Amino acid sequence: MTDYSEEQRNELEALESIYPDSFTVLSEKPATFTITVTSEAGENDETVQTTLKFTYREKYPDETPLYEIVSQENLEDNDVTDIIKLLEKQAEENLGMVMIFTLVSAVQEKLNEIVDQIKTRREEEKKQKEREAEEEEKQRFHGTPVTIENFLNWKAKFDAELLEIKRKKMKEEEQAGKNKLSGKQLFEMDHNLDTSDIQFLEEAGNSVEVDESLFQEMDDLELEDEEDDPDYNPVNLDSD
Repeated sequence: MTDYSEEQRNELEALESIYPDSFTVLSEKPATFTITVTSEAGENDETVQTTLKFTYREKYPDETPLYEIVSQENLEDNDVTDIIKLLEKQAEENLGMVMIFTLVSAVQEKLNEIVDQIKTRREEEKKQKEREAEEEEKQRFHGTPVTIENFLNWKAKFDAELLEIKRKKMKEEEQAGKNKLSGKQLFEMDHNLDTSDIQFLEEAGNSVEVDESLFQEMDDLELEDEEDDPDYNPVNLDSD
């Protein structure tokens, strides 16, 4: 007959010596304890961590222990789900043997994988940002390649802007035309306009100066004498 209590007691002693800083007994009957599992340090000394809680069933190890995750650090929800599935698989495979060390070791490896995945994901994100920065720099110097689609989009936008400018100009010209007065309207508004020139001359009197240099002297004018004209005939004049 299997002495389950003895097997459980021996395993507890072994676990306490293997995990002196992370093993904590919560109760003796039934035996319940926790073990905190921490991954190896990743990039920037970052780690992931989880605390596993185990409870022996009466016929453990012929029965699987009860287990759950009571706390975790830097783990995503899908990581927690994966760890629970891993514990379930390992427990079934090791049924009939003391298995806590095996379960904890499997979780330890899983946490190390998660740290590596985090590192890989961050490196990929960094490369992606670098590629985007390079592409943005290329666009800045080389511009956007012209395609039929983006040319038509640009032309439609340009035509719309041009049409809007024409509409504003026409509206301004129309408004200016409404505000511009005809000659008749000006005289109707100010009756002094028709006498302004005469009034100016009357007020000037004899003080109006004329620049005689603007006119040529009569002697300088080349006027033809009628007698010098070969076609001149005084008889014809008398006949008139």
